[in-house]
Amino acid sequence: MMENIDPVYYARGFTNLCGVDEAGRGPLAGPVVAAAVVLNPARPIPGLEDSKKLSARQREYLYSHILSAAIAVGRGQASTAEIDDLNILQATFLAMRRAVDDLVIWPDYVLVDGRDFPGFSRHDQNKAPGEALIKGDGRSACIAAASIVAKVTRDRLMCGLAEQYPGYGFEQHKGYATAGHFAALEQFGPCVEHRPLFLRKWTAGRK
Repeated sequence: MMENIDPVYYARGFTNLCGVDEAGRGPLAGPVVAAAVVLNPARPIPGLEDSKKLSARQREYLYSHILSAAIAVGRGQASTAEIDDLNILQATFLAMRRAVDDLVIWPDYVLVDGRDFPGFSRHDQNKAPGEALIKGDGRSACIAAASIVAKVTRDRLMCGLAEQYPGYGFEQHKGYATAGHFAALEQFGPCVEHRPLFLRKWTAGRK
């Protein structure tokens, strides 16, 4: 069972505690997607866990429960062009800020999965305090919820891209570096949803 440190923050008076996580930092194709979730402590969701430890069916089940029980859910993404322009870390921060901006309420405190805290503000005035938590998706229920929302959102998006760009297998590997994906790149070359920076590194590594 996942450790959950969220009650510590509730006890400090942060009623609108927001968890933020991303999906898709590593793939060769597709956007990076982030989610921000403010859970309702009066409506706990059993089974929340780091999305990587859940099956696709479990994620879909919990995704529906999160949307119905959470106080607020926000989503954001950064495109392949933005990833190439900014680098993946800064593009991830951009997606996270967009996810928090997408919330219908402004959080009291933000917990971000990882080592770095990107900072969040609305209209350069309302700044949300917070911190980064290493392996936070296994320590905080609101981050775990955000990891599930981000993963399900991105997986669905990649299945949609598979219909637009058939032959690459996006519905299967979701843009990650698999043997099947490499074979499709050899056969068809990259499409507009492939990340130029990542492909340049991949090409250089194969020489």
